[in-house]
Amino acid sequence: MTVRGKRFATMIGAGVVLMGMWGIATAADAPTDSAAAKAPAKAAHQYVGVKKCKMCHSSEKGGAQYGKWLESKHAKAFETLAGEQAIAVAKKKGIADPQKSAECLQCHQTGYGEAADLFATTFVATDGVQCESCHGAGKDYIAKKTMQGITDGTLKGADYGLVMPNQERCAQCHNDKSPTFLKMDFAADSTKIAHPIPPGYKRGGTEEEKTEAK
Repeated sequence: MTVRGKRFATMIGAGVVLMGMWGIATAADAPTDSAAAKAPAKAAHQYVGVKKCKMCHSSEKGGAQYGKWLESKHAKAFETLAGEQAIAVAKKKGIADPQKSAECLQCHQTGYGEAADLFATTFVATDGVQCESCHGAGKDYIAKKTMQGITDGTLKGADYGLVMPNQERCAQCHNDKSPTFLKMDFAADSTKIAHPIPPGYKRGGTEEEKTEAK
């Protein structure tokens, strides 16, 4: 082989090696199917129902959130659909039974329309507009240690599905699409259902809460 031929062969060989190395690097950088499979998927949070919330939110020392909810119109939201006014309004809209109508249930029943597997066996649909309508499905934040961590600020509630409701969230149902809507004054109306946790309160410490948890 001539000197010129040898140089040409050397150049071709070097090119093949470089292409091979580029191919190896590219393959290493690209995500594999197995790596993608191992990546954690964002799981949907599950609804557990107001009775689960009651276990830690009943005591007076803790703020009696369950009792305040029980006295609110939210607790009677599903029941209200069976009343004379609701039936009359529904009739005008061509709805035979408000308690079976998607148009009504979307704002009178927590989680209406969500997939069945997003509801724990403890969830009772007829309990109306429950805590989780405003605060998000609670399966992942309901544990006492988790809730205490969120209260103390060592954990982020959003990471566990906890929502702190604002005017926009309330307006998802309290708006002019409702046939009985008048107006919403968020600053004033929110005080009517306010249920804060007292500063410094530690969950599960009272005898009342221990009894409720059994």
